[in-house]
Amino acid sequence: MSTPSIPTTPNAAPLSPPLTGNLLQDARVLVVDDSRLMRMALIRALNSLGLQHIVEAKDGQDALEKIREAAFDLMLLDMEMPKMTGIELLLAIKADAELRAPPVIVISSTDQIESAVQCIEAGAEDYLPKTFNPTLLRARVTSSLEKKRLRDIERLQHAQLEAEKERLERTQRRLDEELNEALKYVRSIFPEPTDLPLKIDWFYQPSAELGGDSFGYHWIDEEHFAIYLLDVCGHGVGPALLSVTAINQIRSGSIPNVDMKDPGAVLSALNNIYLMSKQNDMYFTLWYGVFHTPTRTLRHSSGGHPAALLLMPGADGRNTGERLLSTNLIIGAFEDVPYESGSHVIPPGAQLVVLCDGCFEIQDTEGNELAYEDFEDFMLEHGSEPDALESLFRWAQMKHGPGPLDDDFSIVRVQL
Repeated sequence: MSTPSIPTTPNAAPLSPPLTGNLLQDARVLVVDDSRLMRMALIRALNSLGLQHIVEAKDGQDALEKIREAAFDLMLLDMEMPKMTGIELLLAIKADAELRAPPVIVISSTDQIESAVQCIEAGAEDYLPKTFNPTLLRARVTSSLEKKRLRDIERLQHAQLEAEKERLERTQRRLDEELNEALKYVRSIFPEPTDLPLKIDWFYQPSAELGGDSFGYHWIDEEHFAIYLLDVCGHGVGPALLSVTAINQIRSGSIPNVDMKDPGAVLSALNNIYLMSKQNDMYFTLWYGVFHTPTRTLRHSSGGHPAALLLMPGADGRNTGERLLSTNLIIGAFEDVPYESGSHVIPPGAQLVVLCDGCFEIQDTEGNELAYEDFEDFMLEHGSEPDALESLFRWAQMKHGPGPLDDDFSIVRVQL
C-alpha cells in the first residue's frame, strides 16, 4: 500500500510522508556543523543506528537552502557556526511560514547550555552534548523521530478531513443549487393569482427541504371551474416529481375515460394510476372541487386530505365557517377504491380556502401540537382580510418559533 502524500504550501518544500516503516531506516536527517570532522563523527554515529538518508550542511545558510529544497525528518544543529548561528537558523526557519521546519536536536558544548536552552525555548526538540553517548543519541533521535511521525500522521489526517469537508461542502452546494432549481420549477407551474372572473390568491412557503405540495385551478369549460391541492408524503426530489406529475395530469385533464367535472371519479382514477406499490411506497392526499357557476354548486371530493374551509359572511359582518370534507382514503393505498363526492350550494360572497396540513400541524414553542380548529379560528376572524394568507403564515411562524416550519405551507383562497 502506497503512503499518501501530505499537501504542501505553495513554494514550500514538499513534506515527507509520515514514517510508517522502519523509523530509523526511512528517516531523512540533515546534519549541520561547520566542522567537517564533527559532521563525519555524527554521520558515523547515525549510520550505526541504522539511519541511511543523511545530508550534510556546512553552515546555517547552506542548511537553510537545503531545507527549502527538500523535506527532512530531523536536523542535528551545531550552535556556533559562521554566517548564521544555530539559533539564527532555528529562528529563520520557524519564522518562515512556507517552510515546514524539521524537529531540531541542538548539539552544544558544556559552556553553551544557556544558548541550548534558548534554542529549546525557540522551538528545538532536544539537545545533545558534543561528547555524545551512543545510547543517549539513539534515545534522542528515536524520540524526536517518533514525535515527528505522530505529528505528520495527525497533519495528514487533518488534511484528509479538510479535503473531505470541502468535498462534502461542494456536494451540498451542488445539491442546494439543484434543489433551488427544482423549487423554481415547482413554483413555475403554479397558476398566477387572478381577479377575474373569480378572485383567487395563494401563499406557498416550502419547508427546509423540497416538499411534495402542489396546487392549481383552471376552467374545465365555460361553466365549470376546478380547484385542487395535493400533498405527497415525505420530502425531497422524489415526492416533488410525483407531485408535479400528478398536478400536471389533473390540469391537462389527461385521465382516460374520466369526467373531470366528477370529483369522485377523478380521485378514483388517480388512485389507480398512482398506486403506492408502483410509486416506491409514496402516496398523496388530495382535495379536488369543481364549481358550477350558473347554479353556484360546488362538488368536491378528498382523499386523506384536510377539509377545505368555506367562509361565509354573516349579517353581523362576522364570518361563519363550514368544513368541506369527504372521508376517503389517501390516494394510492388500494386499487379500485370508490371515492365519494359532496355537494354544496355556495352563497354569494363566500370564500373557499383549500390548504395542506402544514398550515396547522405545527408544534408550538411549548411543545403543543396545533390543530385544524386553531387554523379555523384564525380564518374566521381574519379570513376576509386582503393579506389573510400571509398573516396566517406569520401566525404559524410565531407559534412555531425560530427556524423554518417542519412542512410545506400551501394555501389557496377563492372568492366564489
